[in-house]
Amino acid sequence: MKKILSLVVACLVSWGIHAQRASNPANYKANTTFEQLGSALPTPNTYRTASGAPGKDYWQQRADYDIKVELDDEKQRIIGSEIITYFNNSPDELKYIWLQLDQNLFAKDAIGGSSRTGAISEKGMSTRQLQSMNTGRGSTLAPEKQFGYEIFAVKDKAGKALPYTINGTMMRIDLPVAMKPGTNVVFGVDWAYNITEYYGRSGYEFFEKDGNYNYFIAHWFPRLAPYDDVNGWLHKQFLGQGEFSLIFGNYKVAITVPDDHVVAASGECQNYAQVLTNDQKKRMKEAETATKPIIIVTQAEAVENEKTKPTGKKTWIYKADNVRDFAFASSRKFIWDAMKTDVYGNGRKIWSMSFYPKEGNPLWEQYSTRAVEHTLKSYGNRTFEYPYPVAISCHATAGGGMEYPMISFNGGRPEEDGTYSESVKYGMIGVIIHEVGHNFFPMIVNSDERQWAWMDEGLNTFCQYLAEKEWDYNYPTRRGEAQSIVDYMSSDKDVLSPIMTNADNVIGLGPNAYAKPAAGLNILRETIMGRELFDYAFKEYANRWRFKSPTPADFFRTMEDASGVDLDWFWKGWFYGVEPVDQDIVSVNWFSVDTQNPEIEKELARQEAARKAKTISKMRDAETKDQTVVAQDSTMADFYNTYDPFKVTNSDRKKYEDYLASLSPEERDLVQSNTNFYTLSLKNKGGLVMPVIVRMEFEDGTDSVARFPAEIWRFNDQDIQKVISTKKKVVQWTLDPYFEIADIDTENNSFPRVAKPTRFQIYKQQQFRRPANPMQAEQQESGAGKLGTGNK
Repeated sequence: MKKILSLVVACLVSWGIHAQRASNPANYKANTTFEQLGSALPTPNTYRTASGAPGKDYWQQRADYDIKVELDDEKQRIIGSEIITYFNNSPDELKYIWLQLDQNLFAKDAIGGSSRTGAISEKGMSTRQLQSMNTGRGSTLAPEKQFGYEIFAVKDKAGKALPYTINGTMMRIDLPVAMKPGTNVVFGVDWAYNITEYYGRSGYEFFEKDGNYNYFIAHWFPRLAPYDDVNGWLHKQFLGQGEFSLIFGNYKVAITVPDDHVVAASGECQNYAQVLTNDQKKRMKEAETATKPIIIVTQAEAVENEKTKPTGKKTWIYKADNVRDFAFASSRKFIWDAMKTDVYGNGRKIWSMSFYPKEGNPLWEQYSTRAVEHTLKSYGNRTFEYPYPVAISCHATAGGGMEYPMISFNGGRPEEDGTYSESVKYGMIGVIIHEVGHNFFPMIVNSDERQWAWMDEGLNTFCQYLAEKEWDYNYPTRRGEAQSIVDYMSSDKDVLSPIMTNADNVIGLGPNAYAKPAAGLNILRETIMGRELFDYAFKEYANRWRFKSPTPADFFRTMEDASGVDLDWFWKGWFYGVEPVDQDIVSVNWFSVDTQNPEIEKELARQEAARKAKTISKMRDAETKDQTVVAQDSTMADFYNTYDPFKVTNSDRKKYEDYLASLSPEERDLVQSNTNFYTLSLKNKGGLVMPVIVRMEFEDGTDSVARFPAEIWRFNDQDIQKVISTKKKVVQWTLDPYFEIADIDTENNSFPRVAKPTRFQIYKQQQFRRPANPMQAEQQESGAGKLGTGNK
């Protein structure tokens, strides 16, 4: 109902402020909500500044590797030796150094397995699930084999043995003489290990039909743990979920494999002339100027390799400079396509490549390499140009993906008949974008994955979301939109972890480290900061920390420093907390200014009197109104029986003119504007503050959106009132109309409330169903043969 507001212009603004403050409940906590992070962030110093940039004394360690490795295809085994040159760029003297032995994750009684919890399901379990419960190993390991590293020798430059101690997935090497700042040490390690079945990060895939293996070899060599200004040695055990903490260096790697294998690896191959056939070398040359992928190893050649037995060995030599890791893939089943293109239009060409078995076609031949190139372009435009000479996508099993410098292992496999569902297609493109995108975060912006999974996964998922939209406007993005995280944030807070939680301790790593940070960044970009400010700050962060190692504080500080936007309230709520967003529009009071214009006010009063007079009794009494005394005897009527209290008189008009003359021009304009004033009562039921976005639908069918910053909650983060004025009458109010803030309950976002039906199904017990595959269904209905599965 509309209420008439008498005009007291002089005190209107002041009254609004004091009324809002006075309404604060005794337990309000807004002052802590909008206070700065302060001591929650580390104290700035000469290594890391208060602005979030590296300081004048920033330093980081480096390790160079010269590795010789052989892949034993008969025993599924790695045998290697390495010479490491480790540079102490720190201001500290080091008595010992720590190496990572990540393959020890699969050793008997490893902490990653023995600390895993769970129970036997009465509904049944697979062999893999049972063995994983029992040993903690993520794959089905051959019982007759031992897994984890066999260390044969650790020796100095002169060949003298160095003392070492193995602690789970870490190895300490004691130095005979402490390393002074600015010096380096050279030492060697000889080792071997049995390769596990592919477990999502590395391993092999066996193809029973042709008896061959695809190998995806990662965290395969003893490598230096980081030593930095924040933590000292980063030697947290590898438990499987938290990924890797690494340092940069230069690599030269000689990879010996059966002579019919094709090898893809981090870096550039130094001896294509020795390992490729003449036809393959010609195709490589053609690919250097191609605008679409050129087949280097054809499907026909790969199929022929599947049938033959190797007669010898072949060594592929790769070189990779300024990378934090090295991985490779090897198989006789690989098809290989590539193109070398000017990704950024500046004359510098970059190789985009894909390696995949025939089981990946036709999807992989059509999409993989193009998706690689697109990723480099999309990510580079919002961060920095991709600095490496090559980016590779390898097809590893049906699902999932994993990233390493310049090379990634990706899922997405069609059916045996060559058809595929829409979800498989977009899932494959999405995982390639994601894993290739990891070259930017964390392969170049080198965050600590073992501790802060969100710093690479969240930022990368956000960039993936943008790259997917640039691939196809209608791309079915899975993560990135604010509403995509609503189900997770609606969960019981007792089972939620803040984003700022160690990676190994997070329940639900996918939503916590991937989806929630990505959605938060999208909220910052679209709603809180705006695209221009966000994009500038995000690019500044990427460029400040490329080839360096940032912490969360460096990211938070840089985003504020480069944008001029105070975001501490957002970091505290979205990253450090688990409370959800749930805004409730409790009520709306409607006011209009008392114009004192008799032509308007008396007509409104007439309409209101008529409305109130329409009671059930009056409607029923109308049938006998001619039987009343006054109706039947006119002498009983007098002046008041015909008097119209709503008639405008000359005296009324004179009073109105005198009133207008007493007002200032601004007051007169307001009185004559016929403005509606609405007081919205809002409640923050979820606890997490966000901007307030209100859509107003007017009685003439048009609408308008009002936006208020999150600071609207700064005096009271639980209940507020907000006055909005409009020329038109509002018939419907809606909070968060474009699903921008991840509000977990949209039922209370409208006023008046809009009823939404709850739908239900009558159904029989459902069995698991594969994703819909219309392509296969149409092929079967038409009686067509098997779809083409790639090049010949």
